[in-house]
Amino acid sequence: MHVMIFGCGYSGTAIAKAFAAPGVRITGTTRSPDKVELLARDGIEAFVFDGETVDPALSEAMKTATHLVQSIAPGKSGDPLLRLARLNIRALMPNLEWIAYLSTVGVYGDHKGAWISEETSLHPVSERSVERVEAEDGWHNVGIRLGIPVAVLRLSGIYGPGRNAFCNLEKGTARRLIKANQVFNRIRVEDIGACAKFLSEHELGGIYNVTDNEPAPPQDIIVEAARLMGVEPPPEQPFETAELTPMARSFYGENKRVSNQRLRAAGFTFRFPEYRMSLSELWSSGRWRG
Repeated sequence: MHVMIFGCGYSGTAIAKAFAAPGVRITGTTRSPDKVELLARDGIEAFVFDGETVDPALSEAMKTATHLVQSIAPGKSGDPLLRLARLNIRALMPNLEWIAYLSTVGVYGDHKGAWISEETSLHPVSERSVERVEAEDGWHNVGIRLGIPVAVLRLSGIYGPGRNAFCNLEKGTARRLIKANQVFNRIRVEDIGACAKFLSEHELGGIYNVTDNEPAPPQDIIVEAARLMGVEPPPEQPFETAELTPMARSFYGENKRVSNQRLRAAGFTFRFPEYRMSLSELWSSGRWRG
């Protein structure tokens, strides 16, 4: 078994750790030469990939990959791996048995706070979400042509060790923005890794919402983290008058409750199904700083 992860960032590294086992080769790519050594400490054989060219060493490694995880976001010119392969992934990776593509629940767009599932129609708002839909379609077509499962993991807001409300409170960057009836889903990064491994072990393809059980107002997470830390939460700020970057404001333009029922029905069990117990574990374990 050889797992190759394109884009070994926060989620990609969690997936690598989930797959780690005796006899399993794990390789990954990063844009930064400085990160190669850091990934090696996690048992990941790393290659530099800039999204444009594949060097000979990476090309050689790709030939033995049995499981592919594509975590690199698409751009205006599309998915970098599909573009390089000219849709002929088999020529680059002749031994592939299973593919995962990491997408986002942003592809659904705004649903005014309603519950949605994988069957819900897509209405992507931002350009980055439109690009994700195109990439999903591209990988779906790869699976059809190769006759292998392609799992599309639509991820909600990712958090975990080193990226969480505790860190933001400590740095003084946490904000308690109040927008009526606004909710978000989120997902603990370790559950992303466990989900990818589960789907690969069961040779499952298709679309899956990878998200926790409980959509919640974002300010509630800040309040709970502050309670666990024993500090005062930041003051409430009305969303309408808050100074936000265009990207941050765009996130609040989408409101939906994302169901993970399909993934649970497939037999997957979330280790961190809701934010209260997840934050409690992060705090009590001391791993919240990463």
